[in-house]
Amino acid sequence: MKVELISINPDCEKHIEYCARTCYNSLDKMTADSHKIFLANLIKNGHLSVLEHSFASFLIDEISRACSHQLVRQRLASFSQRSQRYVNEKDFSFVIPPEIEANTIAKQIYLKTIEDIQISYAKLVDMGIKKEDARFLLPNASHTTITMTANFREWLHIIDLRVSKHAQWEIRDLFINIWKLLFNKAPTVFSEIYFLNWSKDYEYKKEIFETKIKSS
Repeated sequence: MKVELISINPDCEKHIEYCARTCYNSLDKMTADSHKIFLANLIKNGHLSVLEHSFASFLIDEISRACSHQLVRQRLASFSQRSQRYVNEKDFSFVIPPEIEANTIAKQIYLKTIEDIQISYAKLVDMGIKKEDARFLLPNASHTTITMTANFREWLHIIDLRVSKHAQWEIRDLFINIWKLLFNKAPTVFSEIYFLNWSKDYEYKKEIFETKIKSS
């Protein structure tokens, strides 16, 4: 899995502060660090719509199609995904789930099945079958690449949903990576504050934050 932050609006937290202060006619109170306390109070008080003024885009690579099917359910985000209709997938790479990786016999079965699919896909394409039809053979394990854009409020919402002990392992790992990158750029918005006040599983989020987001 590879996750790269490819775009984020300049001065993202100050931008939110500026937009939010129009609600209170208090632009004159802005200082170099005023956004830290101001944004923290907004989040605590549930004034979350102002977070929609900042956004970020990510390039997400080498996740499975199984993961991307879950990812695109986030309907307020925007997506562009590598097309199996147009891209030749003869040598497609793939994800091996940890549980299968750890089981020698299961891994042998898994890899043999993947190999058979790769051979069959290549044969169909070589026969002149259109890629859009040959792709019906491709497994959920096959790697895909996707770009994803969302505003900060939506990123917080998705992190809350997916960085959960109940989430599927791959999408949870994905959003731990995304959370870390966003925290590095917007440490007030993507700190513990939102989850402390609005998440149902704050203790789990706190552990992730302390061990994987803030500490590294």
